[in-house]
Amino acid sequence: MMELELDMGRVITIDGPAASGKTSVSRELARRLGWNWVSTGAFYRGLAYTAYRLKYDLQDEEKLAQLSMSNKWRIEMTESKTRVLFADEDVTDDIATEEVGSVASQISRLPKVRDSLLGGQRDCRARTEGLIAEGRDCGTIVFPDAEVKIYLTARSEDRAARRAKELGTSESETIAAQQIRDKQDSSRKAAPLTIPEKAFVVDSSKLSFDEVVSKVEVFVRKELKKN
Repeated sequence: MMELELDMGRVITIDGPAASGKTSVSRELARRLGWNWVSTGAFYRGLAYTAYRLKYDLQDEEKLAQLSMSNKWRIEMTESKTRVLFADEDVTDDIATEEVGSVASQISRLPKVRDSLLGGQRDCRARTEGLIAEGRDCGTIVFPDAEVKIYLTARSEDRAARRAKELGTSESETIAAQQIRDKQDSSRKAAPLTIPEKAFVVDSSKLSFDEVVSKVEVFVRKELKKN
């Protein structure tokens, strides 16, 4: 498949709730287009992991914002991963747990934390000619001017089943943790989880992975040809 001709800074965003498939779909879309990929959620998970390891007060907004810009941790973007390093140790796999996800959801409610991470997230655009960015507020806050915006969703039960399979955990425990995170993400005052304006919404509940990717790819290529 031929790669698209790129202009500097072009961005496609893929947002959605936890375990909606946005990470795997966005990564595969990036591969097909020949674009780079970043998970903006890794910034929150990386900070959450670091704060947890260093025993920071998760209610101390000021100190967490300072920690977010410290050299105690960092993000590295590769073709297939958004790597998180804590004290030069690669902890990318460790941040995928529900425990870290819960802490990330908690600190993401803090406006100063969100503001402090925003610059680093947007800098990813400057490092590449074309970027696929996935998360919970990519199309609304991080890259509101993105050329194409996608919103992936699925039934709560389907999302929980996917996450439980990924992590090897109990489905009932996973859905309970997921419901808490969904409520936190959608009800927070700072950048709540919402469908971006003019986003292409895809419900993946009854679709296979390949069907979702194909559906998204067809829409994306059509939209990019307009510009």
